[in-house]
Amino acid sequence: MEYILKFSELEKYFEKADFTDIKVFEGQTTLRKFIGSMLSYYPWWIVQLYRIRKLLVSILGLVKHKEPEELPNLQPEDVSFTPGEKVTFFVVQSAKEEIFWVSKAPDDKHLQAYFAVVKEPVNESISRFYVITTVFYKHWTGPIYFNLIRPFHHLVVSRMAKYGLRQ
Repeated sequence: MEYILKFSELEKYFEKADFTDIKVFEGQTTLRKFIGSMLSYYPWWIVQLYRIRKLLVSILGLVKHKEPEELPNLQPEDVSFTPGEKVTFFVVQSAKEEIFWVSKAPDDKHLQAYFAVVKEPVNESISRFYVITTVFYKHWTGPIYFNLIRPFHHLVVSRMAKYGLRQ
């Protein structure tokens, strides 16, 4: 966390967050390639989790987001670092090449979530990647929804990151 706090641009994504999760991984890849591979990870069981989410969303009366027509297979050059541009369904908020990338999940009435990756060089070939999720509750349904999906969040993010390092 100490390394992440070196970047004042990231403070607003942590301050007063209702939930913050930071997972740390090490490997030999670029920031763009790591993010692109992570966001291209869609095994069958994640597709099934999205179907279950769809049911949960209708029960809680939350915003229904359009499902992608095809699953992404992002290349490093597909990962934008330009604020306002989309990468899959995330909207880039702030980014610096080979340093950090912050994105916002689609707007919901119940919560606002941010997904970020910060890269820290360890040595000439190895980098440490901090995969960060922050959540801000906007409605009473926010903590209910998020606490139901939280165990899956940990599993999904960990698997995505491991996939990002293998590619």
